[in-house]
Amino acid sequence: MRLFRKSLGLNLKGAMEYRGNFLLQVFGMVLNNLAFLVFWDVLLGRTGPLAGYGFSDILFLWGVTSGAFGLAHILFGNISYLGEIIRNGDLDVYLLQPKGVYLNLLTSRSIVSAWGDLLFSLVVLAFAAGPWGLPGISRYGLGLVLVLSGSLVFAGVFSMAESLNFFLGNARTLGRSLCELLLTASLYPEGIFGSGMRWLFYSLIPAGFVVYLPRQAFLELNWAMVVPISAGCLGYFLLGAWVFHRGLRRYESGNLVGSRV
Repeated sequence: MRLFRKSLGLNLKGAMEYRGNFLLQVFGMVLNNLAFLVFWDVLLGRTGPLAGYGFSDILFLWGVTSGAFGLAHILFGNISYLGEIIRNGDLDVYLLQPKGVYLNLLTSRSIVSAWGDLLFSLVVLAFAAGPWGLPGISRYGLGLVLVLSGSLVFAGVFSMAESLNFFLGNARTLGRSLCELLLTASLYPEGIFGSGMRWLFYSLIPAGFVVYLPRQAFLELNWAMVVPISAGCLGYFLLGAWVFHRGLRRYESGNLVGSRV
């Protein structure tokens, strides 16, 4: 946890060194996500609910998915660059340090634009929670917990997909495709995919643990569902660590001279 806090603090200081660029990327991402919500508002205004999802449900999907995706890339910024690091032989620096390789590697980078995703999520979930009485506040708090658990799924699945480079040599296309499938599936109503694909969203592409089960908990304000959802999300994160360490046994040094402060 000391390493985790230190890495997060240093990454944030590095991002804030160029505040103009930081703000530009953050608010640029907010506007990018907002444009998609405008599209959904126009579409549902013309067609009505889609597969049982109204606009408030779309707000939840985008709020939780963007928040989980953003938080994962704030805390574990190297999850999308892991394959490149493996292919280039750049793991040597991390292997020589007296710290856990997996956590040290993932937390050594933070993606600036991901703060925009998180900010967007915090605002959108406030609207999705409904009227701000006690139920609305409780529902908003539940949404934040679901964002946190969903970030573990993104971190685990992305690192698993990128770790395929240990086994296949160059799995850039396959890894990116798996990551994009998870993100895309999490942004659309479950019903449009058909019942035959349901098993896929609770296994290989676990959008079910990111938004589909969380949506049920959010609508019903069912805090009891947080336990199995969080357990499933944590399981994917730990599975990602296990796949990485299994692949690490096959790693061949790039014989590069490098250092990291």
